[in-house]
Amino acid sequence: MAAGKRAWLALTLAVFAASWVHPLWPAEQAMHSSLAVLGIVWLVWHDRRWPLRSAHFAAICVFISVHNIAAHWLYSNVPYDQWLRTLSGGWSPNAAFGWQRNHTDRLIHLLFGVCFAPALREYARQRWPALSPRQAFVLATMAIMCASLLYEWLEWLIALLLSPEQAESYNGQQGDPWDAHMDMLLATLGCASAWPWRRAGHPIPLTR
Repeated sequence: MAAGKRAWLALTLAVFAASWVHPLWPAEQAMHSSLAVLGIVWLVWHDRRWPLRSAHFAAICVFISVHNIAAHWLYSNVPYDQWLRTLSGGWSPNAAFGWQRNHTDRLIHLLFGVCFAPALREYARQRWPALSPRQAFVLATMAIMCASLLYEWLEWLIALLLSPEQAESYNGQQGDPWDAHMDMLLATLGCASAWPWRRAGHPIPLTR
């Protein structure tokens, strides 16, 4: 693994560790953080098997790190409005845009598409070199959409096993019946980051 990737991985692990300092809701955070652990293990394994571009590796590390920070506050309790008012001297995004809910979960789902789609597009071209960049983009977008749907199903199944209060804390719907739909839409829109804006180059060789 290149030095730059090791640095990003170390930063991600440091953020993960820091997110567990004085946990506010340990049980719920553990459920969210389990996905981060799986993501880190997958990232290291995948990069050894099919090396990622450094920028794609860094983007996935950024997503996992932001996810870990959000998981500390169970997404819907991240005090970003307070942070921004403190940093900006009083500007509040909630007041400026009339927000009635915490939108951290929306950001996470958008970042899922933004950060993973480029790497998935390149992976598709590594495995199937005959694919054009646009065909690989379609596959990456479909993968993001399917993963988002499976995640929402998983959240729903977990919520069935919890008390109503725990389910609300874990899911963070905040009273929005279209929460799952909006999350999947934002992840799909985030895939635009993988659109092949430049002309196609030569097929990417499969690395073994």
